[in-house]
Amino acid sequence: MGVLNITPDSFSDGGDFFAPDAALRRGEQMVVEGADIVDVGGESTRPGSVAVDEAHELERVVPVIAALAKRLPVPISIDTSKPAVMRAAADAGATLINDVRALRAPGALAMAASLGLPVCLMHMQGEPRTMQAEPAYGDVVGEVRAFLAERIAACAAAGLGPERLLIDPGFGFGKRLAHNLVLLARLADLADLGSPLLVGLSRKSMLGALTGRPVGERLAAGLAAAVIAACNGARILRVHDVAATVDALKVVDAVQAAQTGAAAADSVA
Repeated sequence: MGVLNITPDSFSDGGDFFAPDAALRRGEQMVVEGADIVDVGGESTRPGSVAVDEAHELERVVPVIAALAKRLPVPISIDTSKPAVMRAAADAGATLINDVRALRAPGALAMAASLGLPVCLMHMQGEPRTMQAEPAYGDVVGEVRAFLAERIAACAAAGLGPERLLIDPGFGFGKRLAHNLVLLARLADLADLGSPLLVGLSRKSMLGALTGRPVGERLAAGLAAAVIAACNGARILRVHDVAATVDALKVVDAVQAAQTGAAAADSVA
């Protein structure tokens, strides 16, 4: 999943693709590089970010989604928590909803159910403006798992079955470095919830904390995190650096295929 932020203030690429023409070029380039999904967002959810009103978010994302839907051979996702933006994005051609608030905003669950699109439910402790102030957990994996299980159940009650859901543990969203590392190490503990895992680690501050590198120099760390996530059960990786991540995942796929083949050969023998 390639990240396409139509924002002036996202933590990594804020302003880079704010102009519609630049956004369209980047969307096309990500597909050339191997993106299977393009995720379009019009509101930054970085720590300390300021909320964007509905009108501005619509103005940012709808024209870009409409243009990309006509040009790209891959699905387009809308990264939003607002029901009206979900509706307008779907009308413009988006076919996946990616919601950092896991459909908890007023009207979001009913809207998603009515649209019939798949949805990614993400865990976040708190709100973007304050989520990194004092995040605290007794058992981060258990609490994230319980939250996602509750949201899956709420979706099922609203008519959104598990076949239409993805889940995201929300790396960096109300979590300290230690929390993020434990979640990454135990990502497989979330797999038995029955919905595919989507993971976003690209360029995040946890990588900066580990390496001491600024946001534009975290590619190597991001690739290492992506490989670990894929080996631990992630099915979709949300990234800024599409081409490099695709190459890394080709190695993962080849090794996993070799492991499967070796296991099959041993069972026959």
